[in-house]
Amino acid sequence: MPKHLDLVGYRGTGKTTVGRLLAAAVGRPFVDLDERIETAAGMTIADIFAAEGEPGFRDRESAALRAASAEPPAVIATGGGIVLRPENRAVIRETGWVAWLTAPAEDLWARIQADAATASRRPKLAGGGRDEVTKLLAVREPLYREVADLRMETAGLSPDAVAAAILASWNS
Repeated sequence: MPKHLDLVGYRGTGKTTVGRLLAAAVGRPFVDLDERIETAAGMTIADIFAAEGEPGFRDRESAALRAASAEPPAVIATGGGIVLRPENRAVIRETGWVAWLTAPAEDLWARIQADAATASRRPKLAGGGRDEVTKLLAVREPLYREVADLRMETAGLSPDAVAAAILASWNS
């Protein structure tokens, strides 16, 4: 069994919430890469994007992934765009068992709008709203699929139900 249980998926799919539940269930540390990046930088992801642009953030994200992947077994919640870089996809595949959390674009858009942390800590969507979510999903879904051991639909399920389904697949 690979050492890490990695969660990938678009913003709003529940990676952090489900990741905390999974970590508690399997007795492993929980690593939220976005939180690690913010702590190390001393600023929010939105501020990193503003100061360094997306390339600067993606460099930090890649470094955080490499560091976390070299640590003892954990549950790792990645950022939604981590799959954009081929080197990140390679690290994820080599060091973890990967659950891809997914939901329809309209559900994700509603969750993003309802999440106060998204507004204060995450870079704003470029203004396209639900259409932008749909476009980004179209680009990222093949990359999520490339790394995933399991595709887990989260729409209509509680975080506990999602975590239980992931654990059942991971343990089989």
